[in-house]
Amino acid sequence: MDKRVQFDFDVTFTNGGGIQGQGFRLDIAGETISDQELADYIVQDMRLLMVGSVQILHKQIIEEPHKREPINELSGAPRLIDLSHTIEHGMITYKGLPAPLICDYLSREESKKTYAEGTTFQIGKIEMVTNTGTYIDCPFHRYADGKDLSEVGVERLADLEGIVIRAPHNESLAIDASFFQGKELRGRAVLVHSGWDQYWRTEQYFEHHPHLTEDAARYLIACGVKLVGIDSVNIDDTRGNARPVHSLLLHEEILIVEHMRGLEQLPDEGFTFSALPPKFKGAGTFPVRALAKVSARRTGASDYPEGTLN
Repeated sequence: MDKRVQFDFDVTFTNGGGIQGQGFRLDIAGETISDQELADYIVQDMRLLMVGSVQILHKQIIEEPHKREPINELSGAPRLIDLSHTIEHGMITYKGLPAPLICDYLSREESKKTYAEGTTFQIGKIEMVTNTGTYIDCPFHRYADGKDLSEVGVERLADLEGIVIRAPHNESLAIDASFFQGKELRGRAVLVHSGWDQYWRTEQYFEHHPHLTEDAARYLIACGVKLVGIDSVNIDDTRGNARPVHSLLLHEEILIVEHMRGLEQLPDEGFTFSALPPKFKGAGTFPVRALAKVSARRTGASDYPEGTLN
């Protein structure tokens, strides 16, 4: 049986007054929904302004057939999708490069000597090469006179219109220009979904892997893309010492993101992509929290929940 949530709510406004609702019922996906999700939905769906506190009261999950799309799948807010691997102590990203060291610089136990009773802090220490986890390459990674992380403008890193190119690794490991032809590419972040991330942290991940070919890189340059990402160990074929895709793209200041994950969660189009590293001087590569923001349609007045307003 489908799940619905029944609840009361009490909204107060920062400029005085309030609004209450009793016995509201909404369709939900899954077994439960948080008070915060309900509060956010009520404020957004009723288009309330100057909202102070929102209390969700007498919440219970009931079994009833759904009457419309579940609210936790129908939000007016964009959906954020994390496309990054978690960086862990001892994790190998690329064979031959050292794993990160993640430890305490100041432990909670040691901090007891400094702070008031009952107050503790942890300060971490991280040692790692810049090519760790899901990371971005900028021109300085390849060229001594290229822009480093501190010189790349944020407009090249955030809210780029995106497109996903599906290139299943069981069909082809060499991703040539033909995969990109007939697509709207200009000015976009082009994310190549091969599915290779399923082998992350296994020996197979480092073996012959999906990669772009030189003609693909030249085609993407001609189409004026802004960034190219891939969900495998390298955007180049690593069987040998040549790195034509890195060389060509970075020469044209087209950024590269490698070791991505979860691209199957994205639509082919209709999202923006961001990959923001810290603003380091003298570094050409660094881990990023790669994110896609997928637009969601707003609910309208006809979708208001069942219940009574006061």
